[in-house]
Amino acid sequence: MRGMERDASSLVDELLVMRYQDGDADAAGALVDRWHDRLWAYASRMTGQPDGANDVVQESWLAIVRGIRKLTDPARFRSWAYRIVTHKSADWVRKRSRDRDRHDAMPADVTDASASNAENAGDLKHDIRSAMDALPDDQRVAATLYYLESLSVREIAHVTNVPPGTVKSRLHAAREALGRWIATHMPADT
Repeated sequence: MRGMERDASSLVDELLVMRYQDGDADAAGALVDRWHDRLWAYASRMTGQPDGANDVVQESWLAIVRGIRKLTDPARFRSWAYRIVTHKSADWVRKRSRDRDRHDAMPADVTDASASNAENAGDLKHDIRSAMDALPDDQRVAATLYYLESLSVREIAHVTNVPPGTVKSRLHAAREALGRWIATHMPADT
């Protein structure tokens, strides 16, 4: 049944894209209604920050609305939108890393200490997030899209612009790394 639902959902997205490309501005609103929460959740996982997700999704929607008329295959809206969010998330993380590097260079009395990691240390959700964060970027993107966003290998290949075999290799490496991380960081009774 899930496959049928996914096909119907994809068809709705495809029709909305075509309506928007034909000049129906309301179709863009319908796409936002259908996709905003999913794209925000993905951006939140990719950035690790709700505020970062807000910034990323806002920038992504601007890019989506600007570029949707050029989307030659409306059936690929899903993977195309995830590709945009993936790139915008990577840009946000890079900028944040540069800002953090500058922040870390400041004297210790100027920086803020964060106690949130210590508070969340025992939290399973935090542990899983830590395991995903420990993955190299390419593996984290592939694993997030596959396991959390339910994209197919082919769709992930489109999002990441690599061959399906590379996606499979990244997923395999991610599973191996996550297995090692869990074996060393999580109690056996979890």
